[in-house]
Amino acid sequence: MVERITPRTLKGFRDFIPEMMLPRERLIDIAKAVYRSYGFAPIETPALEHSEILLRKGGVESDKQLYRFNDPGGRDVALRFDLTVPLARFVAQHLGTLGMPFKRYHVGPVWRGENTQRGRYREFVQCDFDTIGTSSVLADIETVLVIHDLFNAFGFERFTIRINDRRVLAGLLERIGLETDSIAVLRAIDKIRKAGPSAVQEELEFSCGATSAQAEKILRFLQVNGSNEELLIEMEDIVQGSDEGQDGIDDLSALFKGIKAAGADTSKFQLDPSIARGLDYYTGVVYETFLDDLPEIGSCCSGGRYDNLAAVYSKEELPGVGASLGVDRLLVAMTELGMIEKRSVPAEVLVTIFDDERAVTSLEIAAELRRAGVDVELYPDARRLRAQLRYANRKGHRVAVIVGPEEMEAGTVQLKDLLSGSSQEVQRIDLVSACCEITDPIDSADTPEVSR
Repeated sequence: MVERITPRTLKGFRDFIPEMMLPRERLIDIAKAVYRSYGFAPIETPALEHSEILLRKGGVESDKQLYRFNDPGGRDVALRFDLTVPLARFVAQHLGTLGMPFKRYHVGPVWRGENTQRGRYREFVQCDFDTIGTSSVLADIETVLVIHDLFNAFGFERFTIRINDRRVLAGLLERIGLETDSIAVLRAIDKIRKAGPSAVQEELEFSCGATSAQAEKILRFLQVNGSNEELLIEMEDIVQGSDEGQDGIDDLSALFKGIKAAGADTSKFQLDPSIARGLDYYTGVVYETFLDDLPEIGSCCSGGRYDNLAAVYSKEELPGVGASLGVDRLLVAMTELGMIEKRSVPAEVLVTIFDDERAVTSLEIAAELRRAGVDVELYPDARRLRAQLRYANRKGHRVAVIVGPEEMEAGTVQLKDLLSGSSQEVQRIDLVSACCEITDPIDSADTPEVSR
């Protein structure tokens, strides 16, 4: 007797059924189209890296979350926890052939052994874009413009890109005498949105060595508000005397001027002193993107400038800036907001089989539609028409093509709109245009969209 194994997945890992994968692929296609429009080129790196490549690059927390083990050859390896650290290794290794600046995008799974929660898993896909080899603030501006265009392309009308600069925070810490403990303090600051001010103050005092007065000054700084112009003035006053802090203020000022010059919707960009980003490698401007209608789900696209990440791999200075789109978290949000079309098949058209004698005609029709660029599924069996239409409705097809004896004799086909329930008889020569009028297909290479 065969011992049965219970089919199950590991905690934090998921299977994706077709109705989950279809919007996921459409979202990634949109992201790729936006990245390409800015000149970013695709790359790929291995899922496994030597552990030394990944260790200490994201910080203590990231090191704890590494899936690390010895491979069959006895090498110390780990699964990548993000796509940015492998990028630094990749650029240093291929520096002679890439040319600088180098603009890349990369879509792939990453792994972190962290606590699971809504929209957060231990295996998830990142969809990154980065510019390497320049310190120009224009690259920072372009990065935030890409994020803006991404969320517009996804169909979001209400989102906010929150922006800060790690150097401004460093200037604050320098002014209050905490610059030697900046990494620990920045990690604590990064938790304010999730944990709240009280928890952050407690961590600052008991884990970071800040005095009560120092912690209170930090919290006051994190919670200042006003317009972007007002905040820049107030933040500049707070970091006055710190060269590093002033550099951050200058670049933030240039960034907001660049956003306006590019014609982006300036209401979507908010200077936020509390944005710190938890990973240790960030050195300048940082970004986090929140959905105004679902802020509790957290940032759906984050990133920033990292000027020293590749220093351990190369003598060359390889400053970089970029961001990562949280595909899985964004899909959770889009599902909750009703933005995902429920379909389990990619083809919008189902060609039915009236009977075995007319199966060849159905094959011809399906081929004709595909040649015209229409995605088509051909039902494989000559079952009752009612059963075929029930299948089409359940799978999410939009149109059913029906050809019976009367239609064949008249040189026509019947098109059933499965959304409205209406039917129309059209000449065979008009089949393609009639189908397209119902489905309204969009060329995914030019203007892809997640749902209609």
